[in-house]
Amino acid sequence: MNKDKLLLYAITDSECIGDRDFYEEVENALRGGVTVLQLREKHLTTEQLTEKAGKLKKICQKYNVPLIVNDNVRAAIDSGADGVHVGADDMNVAEIRKIAGSGFIIGATAKTLEQAKKAQANGADYLGCGALFPSPTKSSAVPMSIKTLQEITSAVNIPVVAIGGLNYDNIEIIKNSGVSGAAVVSAVFAEDDVKAAAEKLKKKIGVILDVSQTI
Repeated sequence: MNKDKLLLYAITDSECIGDRDFYEEVENALRGGVTVLQLREKHLTTEQLTEKAGKLKKICQKYNVPLIVNDNVRAAIDSGADGVHVGADDMNVAEIRKIAGSGFIIGATAKTLEQAKKAQANGADYLGCGALFPSPTKSSAVPMSIKTLQEITSAVNIPVVAIGGLNYDNIEIIKNSGVSGAAVVSAVFAEDDVKAAAEKLKKKIGVILDVSQTI
């Protein structure tokens, strides 16, 4: 996983999008500069998720943006998505690698240094670490300190993306943390103008992390 692709990692949420057209708003986010998209819709069956991911894959290809499916390995593979993201209690990263092969992107959630090292050893391509702030879309998220985040980024050699309640107003917290980017849900998809929200947030993250905006 190219670390540059993690700069602005957007995660879908139908409740945030509400009555607006789901696919249209996803495309607006991609037009605004989202660098990787995760489909996270836990209420869908594997068949529904596969169908939705297949449609999103076609949209993502237009913008050269990887599509990651949350949790569901079968839906990710069957839809032709670029990868899957799993939590610590989901299928083991090493098992997924055996099933999906070397070209498949596997992201793993790590809330502790031990989990981070284990995920890397098992073959994860990147880590999602948080929650840095209380999340409006995941009330059960366990808080993570910046110190723990820095310990993780210093201990692993795969890219790390920060997650958890991040938005335009508090994104400065990732400065000097060692992360490659930020994962957001409502900071993009709950906004009235999704494209503008993505553009504005991506620009600010780029400045904070001192990276080029030529992605």
